[in-house]
Amino acid sequence: MRRDTQHVLLVLLGGALLRIAADDTYLRYVRPSHRWLLLTAGAVIVGLAVVALLRDRAGPPAHEHAGHTPWLLLAPVLVIALVAPPALGADAVGRAGAANPVVDGSDVFDPLPPGGPAELPVAEFVQRAIFDDGGSLAGREVVLTGFVVRRGAAVELARLTIACCAADARPHRVRLVGDLDDPAADTWLRVRGVLQEGSATAAAGYVPALSVTSARAIPPPPDPYEY
Repeated sequence: MRRDTQHVLLVLLGGALLRIAADDTYLRYVRPSHRWLLLTAGAVIVGLAVVALLRDRAGPPAHEHAGHTPWLLLAPVLVIALVAPPALGADAVGRAGAANPVVDGSDVFDPLPPGGPAELPVAEFVQRAIFDDGGSLAGREVVLTGFVVRRGAAVELARLTIACCAADARPHRVRLVGDLDDPAADTWLRVRGVLQEGSATAAAGYVPALSVTSARAIPPPPDPYEY
């Protein structure tokens, strides 16, 4: 492969990083705090490729190396430009198994804010349902936002939690009980309801049940993950 072709491929790769970091596309893959890392990496790759291209043009002809490996750099560029993979959803949750991941957690939680329904991340709701001995969710109406996962006739609300990127995503699921109008998988819902106490048991895969008082479909949020 010609050296100038390799440099152009690097420019395209760096440009692809800049492209996804320029809007909310990068949130499908990494945490919001990683945006500046992507912008910096993209700018450095483009800058180095341009400098190398100009240097080769100004200097004597360089020895050309045979091989097709550099063309692999084109693969992520084409994926981002032509396919733009969506954020992980119901299919990823289904492959993760039927139980919520349970890690040792504290049984001490901050009090929920007083007043109306408490809006909680799905992961926090699950952790409180499993570990909270103080009963902070007892009889308390909450609002959860997530996407639908179907397991036979059961309808679950799920959200994926990431520490760094989508590769380490862990699902948290809540079983929805009530009139939901049979939503399709991956439909995003904003749900209001009350925990069915004692439902997050080992036999149930540590998946708490929520008695739904209202639910409405919403557009997918720009940032689909929890942290």
